[in-house]
Amino acid sequence: MRIVIAGGSGFLGQALTQALARQGHELVILTRRLNTSPAATLATWATWTPDGEVGPWAQALEGADVVINLAGDSIAEGRWTPAKKTRVLESRVRATKSLVRAAARASAPPRVFVSGSAVGYYGPLGDEVVTEANRAGSDFLAQVCTAWEQEAAAAERASTRVVILRTGLVLDTHGGALPRMLLPFRLGVGGRLGAGRQYWPWIHVHDWVALVAFVLTTASATGPFNLTAPTPVTNAEFTAALGRALKRPAVMPAPAFALRLALGEMADALLLSGQRAVPAKAERLGFSFRYPTLDTALASLLGR
Repeated sequence: MRIVIAGGSGFLGQALTQALARQGHELVILTRRLNTSPAATLATWATWTPDGEVGPWAQALEGADVVINLAGDSIAEGRWTPAKKTRVLESRVRATKSLVRAAARASAPPRVFVSGSAVGYYGPLGDEVVTEANRAGSDFLAQVCTAWEQEAAAAERASTRVVILRTGLVLDTHGGALPRMLLPFRLGVGGRLGAGRQYWPWIHVHDWVALVAFVLTTASATGPFNLTAPTPVTNAEFTAALGRALKRPAVMPAPAFALRLALGEMADALLLSGQRAVPAKAERLGFSFRYPTLDTALASLLGR
């Protein structure tokens, strides 16, 4: 297949690009700047401006079977100032709008339009089991995900099915949150965050990539999918498992007030609350997880 990926130079974009290239697909990556990532030699690169409009870069979508949209400003880098929150929202909405408009103008629209989102769509929900049928929350991340998904839904037409990737915490040693957690645990000062009762819906990077590939080729896959492992755990359970995997103690909790002081609003949204999200639709369609439990996932990543 000819696959266009926006956001292909990011953490998840690189992992997906490498996997799809190994499968023999023709890849085109839309980028705002020159790329030097390991994925750079695996695809054709086209410069674009994701400003909500269509530019010359739209030619890259001609003949595309699939468009994958992973573009957006990182939510975990930098304090959530009003300016930062505006960038987080507008970078996702404008990039998606540009891609949807370009797809609509193509001589033959793509057969599949896949767009990123996050389990933050649901807002903080305590220990309630969350499937794709749950409604959107009302906090900042939920509002961002709702606006993001609404833009992507505009790509749907008789010839194009739309899939939304509501991604959880993706575990990999090459990027994402896990590398940031390893040092304090290796130093023996790791532990739960706040009370530790908040759920962290996680997924191994291998399963995240495999699930994206699965929805590309499964004709009945439409709408939102939770890209999470079938066994979400609390933060206390997560940190205990990480301590076991590293053979280090996990007894130094980080108080909620200290996290809020250091990170502001982001602490509550990303660390001190969560969703007990499960991949109901993926499992119903027959997707099989290689790493369904946290212990097996961490063992594969940390070589223990």
